[in-house]
Amino acid sequence: MARALIGGLLRSGAPIASLRVSEPRAETRAALAHEFGIATYADNVAAASGAGLWVLAVKPQVLRAVCEALAPLAQRQRPLLLSIAAGIRGDQIERWLGGDLAVVRAMPNTPALLGAGATALHANARVDGTGRAQATAVMQATGVTCWIDDEVQMDVVTALSGSGPAYFFLLAEALQAAAAELGLPPATARLLAAQTCLGAGRMLREDGADAAALRQRVTSPGGTTAAALDAFDRGGFGALVTRAVRAAAQRAAELSVQAEAAP
Repeated sequence: MARALIGGLLRSGAPIASLRVSEPRAETRAALAHEFGIATYADNVAAASGAGLWVLAVKPQVLRAVCEALAPLAQRQRPLLLSIAAGIRGDQIERWLGGDLAVVRAMPNTPALLGAGATALHANARVDGTGRAQATAVMQATGVTCWIDDEVQMDVVTALSGSGPAYFFLLAEALQAAAAELGLPPATARLLAAQTCLGAGRMLREDGADAAALRQRVTSPGGTTAAALDAFDRGGFGALVTRAVRAAAQRAAELSVQAEAAP
């Protein structure tokens, strides 16, 4: 995700000199420097020194340790913090960094790698209009953005759009397997499944009609689509999706609890 943000920012016109990246693995640092021409560091403090905006693009399990090591610098510099760590609340990040800081939580998804991401953001009370604009500009470099007022809803966002691409890929995988089982060449099944998913997604995004209306448009009574949708319904498809999203949201909430217990 950090790579997607770097690429998106550079494509949107951000100066190379304005970006600095900290990465513990030497081979990854070298790859980033070669690919983007940006300054890379092995030390977080060195990378963040003098920066007015810090993007915390680390796994939730290590965010506390990263923040606590950066706390003295954060208190001196008072940067805007932008975190993309799933499940970790803004008040936790603020506290780990010493308190009284502007924190924005962002939940992007992997299509950001193609500039087609979807990101929801939540700001704490210390983020002003300029901070919101900065955070929006960073995340819009990888796709569309929206703001969430209630931070509790960020766990639902994580379960919907954050994890959602995996659900989409699972459906495409199942469609390909079913078509191949019925005799379609695997390469053809993959092409048709991928393009169907792409086209349907574009219709949902660009047509203006909601998903139910679009579904009804392609469902003729007694037709092939109706037969397939009836099979989905009899299998409890809607309830299964609800359980899946609920499970992902619950796991996102658990991450914040586990982060408090981490050494």
